[in-house]
Parts: sequence; structure tokens; C-alpha cells
Amino acid sequence: MEESVKQQFGNRIQKIRKEIGVSQEKFALKIDMDRTYYASVESGKRNISLENIKKIADGLEISLSKLFEEF
Repeated sequence: MEESVKQQFGNRIQKIRKEIGVSQEKFALKIDMDRTYYASVESGKRNISLENIKKIADGLEISLSKLFEEF
């Protein structure tokens, strides 16, 4: 079964977050997002807004285009 775009996005941000070595909790605090909400984004359960996608990209210190590079 093919992954949904929400799952692909969640996997992508989880991979990058782990590469920079920060926990979900610390990352969510850094970007001023509720940890449980952020966890649901990583697990592909949320259809998040563009504003929150931008928050995540900024928190990961990458551009939006880089964030979506492997789709």
C-alpha cells in the first residue's frame, strides 16, 4: 500500500529531526508547537496548515523546497 502524502511528510520531518539529534519534545518546544500535535504530524495523522509546515522548516533550519525535496 502506498504511503499518503501526510505519512511521507511525517517520515521526512522525523528523519531530518533525528539527523539533527533532537527529541520530539525539544523540537516541539523550539517551534512553539504542542508536542502531541507535532507527534501526530510525524505519524502522518494530521493534515497541517502551510503556516505550521513553515514553522517546522524554520525549526529544522531548512528551506521549504529542501523540506519537500525527497517527495
